[in-house]
Order: sequence, then C-alpha cells, then structure tokens
Amino acid sequence: MAAIDETTINRLNATAYAFPRHEQTFPTLTAPEIERMRRFGEPRSYKDGEALFETGTPGPGMFVVLSGSVAITQRDGLGRVTPIIDQGPGQFLAEIGQLSGRAALVDGHADGVVETLLLPPDRLRALLVAEADLGERIMRALILRRVSLIQGGAGGPVLIGSASVGNMAPLQNFLARNGQPHHVLDPEADTDAADLVARYSPTRAELPLVVCPNGTVLRNPSETALAMALGMIGSHAEDRLYDVAVVGSGPAGLATAVYAASEGLSVAVFDSRAFGGQAGASARIENYLGFPTGISGQALAGRAFNQAQKFGAEMLIPVSIKSLDCSKASGAFKLATGCGHTLRAKSVVVASGARYRRPAIDHLERYEGRGVWYWASPIEARLCAQQDVVLVGGGNSAGQAAVYLAAHARRVNMMIRGGGLGASMSRYLIERIEATPNIELMFNTEVIGLEGAETLERVRWRSRLAPDEFTMDIRNLFLFVGADPATGWLEGCGVQVDRGGFVKTGVQNGEGTPAVPLLETTVPGVFAVGDVRSGSVKRVGGAIGEGAQVVAALHGYLADAGSPTL
Repeated sequence: MAAIDETTINRLNATAYAFPRHEQTFPTLTAPEIERMRRFGEPRSYKDGEALFETGTPGPGMFVVLSGSVAITQRDGLGRVTPIIDQGPGQFLAEIGQLSGRAALVDGHADGVVETLLLPPDRLRALLVAEADLGERIMRALILRRVSLIQGGAGGPVLIGSASVGNMAPLQNFLARNGQPHHVLDPEADTDAADLVARYSPTRAELPLVVCPNGTVLRNPSETALAMALGMIGSHAEDRLYDVAVVGSGPAGLATAVYAASEGLSVAVFDSRAFGGQAGASARIENYLGFPTGISGQALAGRAFNQAQKFGAEMLIPVSIKSLDCSKASGAFKLATGCGHTLRAKSVVVASGARYRRPAIDHLERYEGRGVWYWASPIEARLCAQQDVVLVGGGNSAGQAAVYLAAHARRVNMMIRGGGLGASMSRYLIERIEATPNIELMFNTEVIGLEGAETLERVRWRSRLAPDEFTMDIRNLFLFVGADPATGWLEGCGVQVDRGGFVKTGVQNGEGTPAVPLLETTVPGVFAVGDVRSGSVKRVGGAIGEGAQVVAALHGYLADAGSPTL
C-alpha cells in the first residue's frame, strides 16, 4: 500500500472535521420531524425565480423546503454575489436573525417550483421551546449560519476608506459587536472601491463611504444611521405595553431578559450601541464559573443575546433611552427613545451600567476613534500590530486588554497612577502580566497630552513623583480608567442615586431591614441591577446573578400592581 503524503493527511483531517460542522449548519430533517413542525407553520408556494426573502428586507421567518430547491446567495453593496448553498427537500432556510424577524442577510430564490412550510418568528420560537431536541438542532444551525456569514467576509455593507479615516474603526467595531457581516475595502488597493470614491467625490470628512446591500451610499454615517439603513432596528411597537422594559444589555440586562422572557413576561431590551456592555469588549474572561479555559466577553454576551431572542425578548439595539416618565399618568411607565418614539412598560429594570470614564487629557476628544480607544478588540489589535502602544489603567479590564494586545503589539507601555496592581487587579492577571516580556509596567505615571495632525501621533506623559514631562511616538492609546454610572436618563423621575451617581436600591426602614425588595429603587416598579446599582459587586458573575434575582421581584410587583389602564 502506498504511503500517504502529509498534504493528503491534512486534507483528510480537515474534511473529517468540516463534515460534522457542515451537517450541523445545514441539517436535513426527517419526515416525522417535518410532520411535528406543521402545526407551527403554514404552506407557501413559489414560482421559478421568485424570491422567498431578500437582503435588507425583514425576513418572514423560517422556511422548511417540502419540494424543489432554493438557491441561497450573499451580496454586498457593490453588487457582488457569492453563492452559499442550494437547499432542497427536508432542509430549512433561516439564520439567527429570523427569531425576531430582522432584515435578511442573504437572498433566497426558487430554483423551479418550490413548496415550503413557513414558520413566522413567533411560531419559530414556540417550536424551539416546545420541541426540545429538534429545537436544539435548529438553534445550533441558526447560530452557525450567522457565524459562517460573518467569517465569509463576502456580503453585507462595504466600508470604503483607509483604516485611519473618519469613523472607520468605530463603525467596524459597532458592526462586529452586533454580529453583522461586513467587509472593508481600501480605495488604494481595490479598483471598484476607487471607482466609487471617484464617482461620489467625498471630502475627507465624508469618509468612510458605506455602501449598503441595497446600493444606498452613506457618507461617514453615525452608528444609528447605519443601523437604520441596514434594518437592524425593527418596529418600536409603540402600541404595545410590555411587562418589563430593560434598559441596558450588558450581563445584568441580558440575564434579566433571559429569565423574565423564559417565565412568560413580555420583555423589551434597549441598548444605545451593542449587546454585552463593557463586558462584551473583554478579550478573555477567565474567572467566570463554568469556563475553565476562559471565554471572550463577546462570545458570552452573544450566547445570552441569542437565548433572550429564543424566549421572545424583543431586542431594540441600537436604541437609546433619553428619559423615563414615572408619573404613570396612563397607568404605565413611559420611555422616550433617541429616535423620537415613546414606549410603555408596566415595570422598568435599570441595567444601563456605566460609561467609559474620560480622563482630563488635553485634546482627548479630538482623537477618539482616531488613535484613542476605550476597548481592545481584534480591529484595534490589527491597527497596532508591531507598534508600541500605551495602555492606561490598573484594573482587571486593563489587565485583560494588556495581555491581549501584547500578542499583537511590539510593546505595551502600561501606565498606572498608583504604585502597584495588587489593590485593583486579580492575582492571576498580575502574574500573567509580569510573565509577559513585552509589557512594561510604568507606576506613578499619567498621560497629560496628545498630539497629531488628523490621527494620534504622540503622547505626553509625566511621573507623578517628579515634575519632568516626556513624549513618546504613539499612534494608539488605550484608556481603561474606570467608568461613571449611566443614569442621566433617570433625572426627574424620582429614582435616588448615591454621591457617585449609582442607583440606590432596597431602601431600609427604621429597623435596618429593606422596606422594599433588595433590587427595587425608591420608585415602585423601577428596579436596578448590575454595575449601575449602588453597592453591586462590579463583576460579570454578580451582574448575571442580579439579573436572575430581579425577576422574582418583578413577578411580585406585577402581581400586586395588577393591569394598568390602557
């Protein structure tokens, strides 16, 4: 028997591993399984060439192919079409976004006459809950399909411009954090991108250009404008009265959504940017129960986000809440959104966490998104490859970021205002930092100024023990100096906060015991969980625990309050 060369062995091994993954991503249902699904769906027929769904338009739900074949393709804003797969009898058409009827990320066209069974989003969610084993297979496939679309890098919006121009990096980070497929083209290297730039002749301030799959061209858009153009923000359901409005989708808010929705409460979750909060930007969380090898904040938050959708929580992201009306004039709380809409809820959970603290550094705002970062994702890591960077901070988030960046940057200069790390950082991170040769610890130091033309070029710093100032050629500065509570939207509502701005809960009576449930604020029906709450542990595990715990208090309040006047 002839010997098998190494290349062939590698190919066979790759095939062996890829095949099960393909089967999990595109499984074929059995006839009995399809029969069990019929009570959740309705028959739909399509002619040859007819579209079942199209990129950028709200998806109708999940299709089960009964006969015929459907061609699935992915297209970007430049009209480039990439075939994905042809699916036939026994296979189903959907990805995770169809749990909530979000805009489709791919096109599906009938190849010949096609008979299907359509499960609208609400019936799809009902199926996942009612049919545990079958639901698990479908849920895994929906998640894997979104992952494949993201990793494929072929479809979605096209961001055109150099890495350092305008809001390029923030927009990339925004799309990545929200699990949206996209790709970037540099007009200096790509002819189609160069032609588009020439056609629209944007000024430098109007870059990057963003070309949506439907052909719409945006000039250096805001995150909200981009989200609306991509159909990420669905109906705001102004006519609906929710049992619970959760403001913030960090670990605490996501936990609240999962447990409340799984227990039958109608839940709306709001976040101004992306799910996961500050924890979602963590490169690796190693001290969370059940993950001995660690897990990225994005992966942990993504799983919770999908769970919440599975149980029917409505995820309104990115939608900011500007104010809360606690007068209950119509029998319910009113939340005013940044989009100009008003939504109503019987109860409110404040899980808005904290906003990145901006230290007093000269010209800081000028360089935000242009060399100054408050998180460390793969996007920023690529920007500082083989460069010297400065990272300011001495807490766990700073430690995780320093270790992560050290694998990409030439040197990480870690500046700490104090004289050590022991008071604010976990021991395992301290040991890892000390063992990483390209992390330089600079104690009793602080950044005092930034310089550069359009992007950051130099950092001025000084020792807190001497008056001398120094300059370093630095193009990327990472700030992890704590956070301030995001509670401005509660002003005028009667919710009490402590001197630091964190929300007070569990107000005590004269005997020193809580007069209200531990997580309820000074306004009945308004609760607070996670980092925004005064006295909270400020850990991912603690936030998730509070999110689960508050649901019991919600049930108690809703049962006592009865049904508000409509």
